[in-house]
Formats: sequence, C-alpha cells, structure tokens
Amino acid sequence: MGRLLDSCDATVSVSYRLLGLVDTTMGSETFDDDADRTKWLLPGPGLVYLQVPSEVGTAVIRLESWTTAPALPPGRWAGREEVEVDLPEGELGLQTVDGGLWDIPLVLPSPGTYRMRWQWVFNPDAGPFTSPLRGCSDVLPTPAGHDAALDGKDQFCLVQIWRTAA
Repeated sequence: MGRLLDSCDATVSVSYRLLGLVDTTMGSETFDDDADRTKWLLPGPGLVYLQVPSEVGTAVIRLESWTTAPALPPGRWAGREEVEVDLPEGELGLQTVDGGLWDIPLVLPSPGTYRMRWQWVFNPDAGPFTSPLRGCSDVLPTPAGHDAALDGKDQFCLVQIWRTAA
C-alpha cells in the first residue's frame, strides 16, 4: 500500500459543468476534442477535467499525493473513475471556465506520468443532481456520510494521485 506524501484542500466555484486539474505549465490547453463525454473524466495533455452536474455551484476538493496506489477510501461514493495523465512539470492548479486557474500547494515527487483516482459525492440536502454525461439524464445518488467533507457545499471530490512512470 502507498504512503501519503502530501495533501491540500480547496473550495472552488464550478462553471460550465467542468472542473479541471491542470499542470500549470500547459497554458490554456483543454481536454481532447475526441474525449469520451459518456465518461466523467475528460483527459488531455497535462490535464484532466471532471464533468460536474449543472446544479453544482461550489465544490470542495481534497488532493492527495501518494508514493503508490492507495487503498480505496471507505464509505459510499456517488462515483469513481481513474485516468492516467502526463504532467510535464508536476505543478498543479485547479481550473474552471469562469474562475480561471488557481495554484494549489500540492507537492508531487517530480514530473512524469501519474495515475489519478477521482471519487465524488453530492450534498443530499442540496439536490437533486442530474448526470452531466452525454446521453444520460439520470438523477444521481447522494449517499450520506460525507457531511464534514462537504462542509455545506454541493459536491466533495477526493483526488488521489500517484506516480506510474518517469
């Protein structure tokens, strides 16, 4: 099992149903045009965007840097996906369409290829939340048990990151 190297928390206002985690050296790049919009995570060069329900205004993000793949966190989650991404500088920021780029203090060991596991949950008191995925308009589950992490916000995301290649 991996060892936690660093972590940080941030609260962001989500816009245009997208929340990005980007290598800050990549400039204004975006996810691939042919990204599969039926999946939650939209990868691109040096970045990953999470599709977010339009009902989400504010999200709490917890980012964790690990030595190797961590154990799955406990509890029930609304969703989980993993993706691999190249981070040429290994300096990350959170990005939204309206809010721009916010630097975050998460320390990664070095530039390289990383695996990211995103898990999320929605605030049961703020829903219902509708799926943002292409071709799906389902109402999303809002499992209880994450009240402290949600801190009254609409969505909580846990992003665990570990190195896979130099």
